[in-house]
Amino acid sequence: MNPTRPTTSPVSPAFTGHGHVTFLGAGPGDPGLLTLRAVEALSGADVLIAEPEVLDVVRCHARAGVSTPELTVVDEASTTAGVPVLRDAANLVMEAARGGRRVVRAVTGDPGLDGNAGAEMLACAAEGIPFEVVPGVATAVGVPAYAGVPLRDAHGTDVRFVDARTADERCWAEVGASDGTVVVSTSLDAVAAAAGELVAAGRKPDTPLTVTIAGTTTRQRTWNATLGTIAQVFKQGKVLPSPEGHRPVIAVVGERSAPAQRDQLSWFESKPLFGWRVLVPRTKEQAASLSDQLRSYGAVPHEVPTIAVEPPRTPQQMERAVKGLVTGRYEWIAFTSVNAVKAVREKFEEYGLDARAFAGIKVAAVGEQTAAALVDFGVKPDLVPSGEQSAAGLLEDWPPYDPVFDPIDRVFLPRADIATETLVAGLIELGWEVDDVTAYRTVRASPPPADTREAIKGGGFDAVLFTSSSTVRNLVGIAGKPHNVTVIACIGPATAKTAEEHGLRVDVLSPEPSVHKLAEALADFGLRRRESALEAGDPVTRPSERRPGARRRRTT
Repeated sequence: MNPTRPTTSPVSPAFTGHGHVTFLGAGPGDPGLLTLRAVEALSGADVLIAEPEVLDVVRCHARAGVSTPELTVVDEASTTAGVPVLRDAANLVMEAARGGRRVVRAVTGDPGLDGNAGAEMLACAAEGIPFEVVPGVATAVGVPAYAGVPLRDAHGTDVRFVDARTADERCWAEVGASDGTVVVSTSLDAVAAAAGELVAAGRKPDTPLTVTIAGTTTRQRTWNATLGTIAQVFKQGKVLPSPEGHRPVIAVVGERSAPAQRDQLSWFESKPLFGWRVLVPRTKEQAASLSDQLRSYGAVPHEVPTIAVEPPRTPQQMERAVKGLVTGRYEWIAFTSVNAVKAVREKFEEYGLDARAFAGIKVAAVGEQTAAALVDFGVKPDLVPSGEQSAAGLLEDWPPYDPVFDPIDRVFLPRADIATETLVAGLIELGWEVDDVTAYRTVRASPPPADTREAIKGGGFDAVLFTSSSTVRNLVGIAGKPHNVTVIACIGPATAKTAEEHGLRVDVLSPEPSVHKLAEALADFGLRRRESALEAGDPVTRPSERRPGARRRRTT
């Protein structure tokens, strides 16, 4: 068997007269818990029918144009008011499959533990509609793992799973009589009632208990208590009453959930930037790898473009330079940004050229992302700075012009209209002629949405990463000055100076002019802050929780 092929191959609709349905487990909430088979099935779906809680988790893996009919629960009021009854998931699935379409039905957790999915599978079987099941990480298993609560130990502890919404007296009696671990699926405002049922059925009131809300997401929060004290813990912590009381939680009852173990095993909530909302003033394309890095530290990145890129006002200079590439006018071309690569690539495509036009020309690039953009274009850079990723770093490695070995003495430098002259001056000093060409213009971006502006000024963000002086000026110009509780992190001294000139307190300075080193420095800051709080016996809070009127802890 070829290991790269899926283990299941859906029957083609052409052979059945019907479509095909994939019942897919989307896991508890962390997008990273989707299986490879789940991603493969999503990429081929014609129709995606997903529970609202996991729609965003799965939709990003579906192809463009996939149909995503909305699932809506109709209440009595809407029915009485004469609102047409909306189709439920089973009807949507069957209708799409009868039409010969490939359907993905995504549920939270695992479809084998979802009663509605089971009924829909039976409906497919009754009509001869082929289907498959792609298991997912069950919520009752995944959430305790992220909370640092092992369900079994080396002694093989018995584990029982209970859904408090459907559990009857006999069920409570059985788990109450057991001394094993009990995993209870319930809601936040029903936890105390479930604990009471277990005590009434025989479990000791001092049995350890953990309760986790929004498990496997960066909104996760876990409380430690016992069956007898959980109601008091919620009351003292002002957890309840709350408008979020209906939110689902996973409660683990038993010695495995003891706080002493969680102190050592709580790997997820102890990440250095866990739950921090971090503002990244860059476009999604520019910030992709940076945002991934921030997520690995537990942060929630929020990209806000501060600069928009537009074509040069007079394109003739760029057109002449690109034609010069083809006719052999240049020995080198130097790219100092991803936007420069994009500008040249777009001009190439306009003329029907591709990467082969770079044959015989040496290519230089500043920065990992710029080099990656060139590789994506089909061009491997000949020169990337070995040290500092900047114009100065590039000049340190750039060879001087040698008329014996260099048949051509000219360099094509496509760049922004506001770029500094450092690189041009340095290349001229090395003996090169430079065609300094405006490949694109940078202008201030449009203001972000009103709620984002309010969060920036009101302290709703925990940190902001400034990657240049222009990002400082532009962010303040389009959205206002960040609140004084927000941690300000700057990529270098010049950027920090600009931030201070705008009245901002700089808390973090990157040791190197690299966005990834900047993210590392912010993570180190968060880790030291967390360790200081723990050493002082204080609760670990986010910077935004220090602002006036902020809740001390968030549950969503």
